Parts: sequence; structure tokens; C-alpha cells
Amino acid sequence: MPFVLVFLALLVVGGTALLLSGRRRAADAGRHFEAVPEPIVGLAEPEASLPPVLLPEHPRANDVDKVRFSLGLRGYRCDQVDDTLDVLAAEITRLENVIRDIESRRVISDTAGNSQ
Repeated sequence: MPFVLVFLALLVVGGTALLLSGRRRAADAGRHFEAVPEPIVGLAEPEASLPPVLLPEHPRANDVDKVRFSLGLRGYRCDQVDDTLDVLAAEITRLENVIRDIESRRVISDTAGNSQ
């Protein structure tokens, strides 16, 4: 007798699943993708797990070693990485200009010293 009840329960569950899957296919057949007028809930920017990355105005190598980024949904937070890279790029450009200026002054002083 218990085997018959288990068999009947399986038939009822299977039949219900078949009916529900058939209804879903019929409802989805005429649907098309449409633009959503408002943002989808759940895809918002994740909360930062660390405070914002702050570098000094003139970062050095040891400052770069201390940088840590918060993890986002798929890795590091792009906005923090981009801001940090912008600061580092500006500092590298500034240092390259200082080096170029010092080298040009050295060349001028060497040529002035050789002409005497």
C-alpha cells in the first residue's frame, strides 16, 4: 500500500510540472525583448568594503605599495582603479618633465663651460 501512495504522489508532482512547463512555453512564445524604463534592481554598484583609495599629491613607490582596492561584483572597483591610475600617470608626467628640465639645464651648462 505505501508503494502505491508514493507512486501516486510522483504522478501528481510530475503531471503538475508538465502542466506548468507547457503554460510557460505558450506564454513566452510571443514575447519580445523590450527596453526597461528604469534600472534593474540588484545590479547597483556594490558597497565599498574599504575606504576610498587616497594617494598623496606626489606619490612615491612605497605609497603605491600600500594601495588596496575594494572588491566589486566582478573584481576590483573600476572607478577606484581609474582614479588611482590617473593620479599616478599625472605624477609620472610631472617627474618626466622635471627630469627633462634638469637634463636640458645640464646640457646648457656643459656647452657654456666648453666654449670658454
